[in-house]
Amino acid sequence: MALVLRDIHKTFGETHANDGVNLTLEGGTIHGLLGENGAGKSTLMKILSGYQGADSGEMSLDGSRLRLSSPRDAIAAGIGMLHQDPLVFLPFTVLDNFLLGSPGRHDRATGLAGLAEARERFGFHLDPDAPARALTVGERQQLEIARLLHLQAKVLILDEPTTGISADQRTTLFAALRALAAGGMTVIFVSHKLEEVADICSEVAVMRRGRVVGATSMPCPADELVEMMFGKVFAAPEPVSVELGATELCLDGMTVSDRGIATRDLSLAVRAGEVIGLAGLEGSGQRTFLRACAGLLRPDCGRLEVGGQDLAGHPYRDFRAAGVYFMPAGRLEEGLLSGFSITEHVQLALGGGGFVVDWASARAEAERRIRDFSIKGDPSTTADALSGGNQQRLLLALMPDNVRLLLMEHPTRGLDIESADWVWTQLMARRKQGTAIVFSSADLDELLRYSDRIIVFFAGQVLEVLDTRATSGEALGRLIGGMREVAA
Repeated sequence: MALVLRDIHKTFGETHANDGVNLTLEGGTIHGLLGENGAGKSTLMKILSGYQGADSGEMSLDGSRLRLSSPRDAIAAGIGMLHQDPLVFLPFTVLDNFLLGSPGRHDRATGLAGLAEARERFGFHLDPDAPARALTVGERQQLEIARLLHLQAKVLILDEPTTGISADQRTTLFAALRALAAGGMTVIFVSHKLEEVADICSEVAVMRRGRVVGATSMPCPADELVEMMFGKVFAAPEPVSVELGATELCLDGMTVSDRGIATRDLSLAVRAGEVIGLAGLEGSGQRTFLRACAGLLRPDCGRLEVGGQDLAGHPYRDFRAAGVYFMPAGRLEEGLLSGFSITEHVQLALGGGGFVVDWASARAEAERRIRDFSIKGDPSTTADALSGGNQQRLLLALMPDNVRLLLMEHPTRGLDIESADWVWTQLMARRKQGTAIVFSSADLDELLRYSDRIIVFFAGQVLEVLDTRATSGEALGRLIGGMREVAA
């Protein structure tokens, strides 16, 4: 069973997202699809899964031409896509979600049998009666995979599937994908993580600027894959050594609650130029901590000082005025405005100016920031039309000059190697200017590489504060799993 794409073209205005893409994917294999942000991978997968139509070109599966005008058409043809954020209805139960999209009447007995088969075959942890909102990201993935298999999918597309899941769930996912490929399915694995592609994929195709620029069988040296992705091999940025300044963030006995998690009795001092990493499984307290420090959550008790000023209980605007800047994980959902252009974002960030906007001046400022931050877009490009990497560049471009404390959730999640290195180059320049940086990340290498200290959260509490120079990846991983005594 072969999936064939011939001369696929797709344009958005002046952007040629897919420029004559040709791919042949054989059944029974796991195919990696690599490329920098904006290379055209997501557009191609949306075309293949029926979410968008191609401007021209042909697709066929097992010799039959595909005519896809919706995801329903794709599922009917045997093509299912697992999105980075699994598509589940949170108020529904696991069983109700599993039965969604099934033809005819929803036979609950058949659904229960299908869920039991998925649990037994892949080791999935799915309680049919549990509400979907109670599931972790990894369990929602398991539910979506089980549902797509129930709908007779023969091709499974996974878009950055390991984002936000635990190491154990990653192991379960990879075992399931290997079993599916061994059973004859075609699995397409879209990722930026070269080590994961090397671990699970037997074939890899690389896209750059809308085209397939190379393909290879695995194993393949990482440097060769990087060179295909970017046309060059990147050297790791040199570590930045700075002299730490005065205390910029000081917590004293702070307790804060959110989503049923109470993080208690937090005491911490972060100095100017210092970088603090936050580690832990999703939902362990890092999100609550960052939002409290940004003024988005009101502490239950304790002191929260920025630059010596106690801001506990103050509104968000007071934190901004004190020099706090927050970059959320949901770039488009929380950090930017969908449908607003880069020019409009720049004007909003500048503020002031009375009732009349000087749009010529705003556009000129937008052009300057696009140039300085290498954003792939123009002043009229909307935030939702930018790739994830360029959305992150825009958030950095909107940052004021006088930032005392920079708070970030997953600053490089979903970014390719070039974009991630570029982001940290900008952050290290800010550090050198004296900005204190606190960031959360699920990437242990990122935490160990850039942090001076790492705060490990577990079950809503601070388990340990580590000196990065005296910490190994193995010790950090064990602490994240709650094994304090092993790392001691």
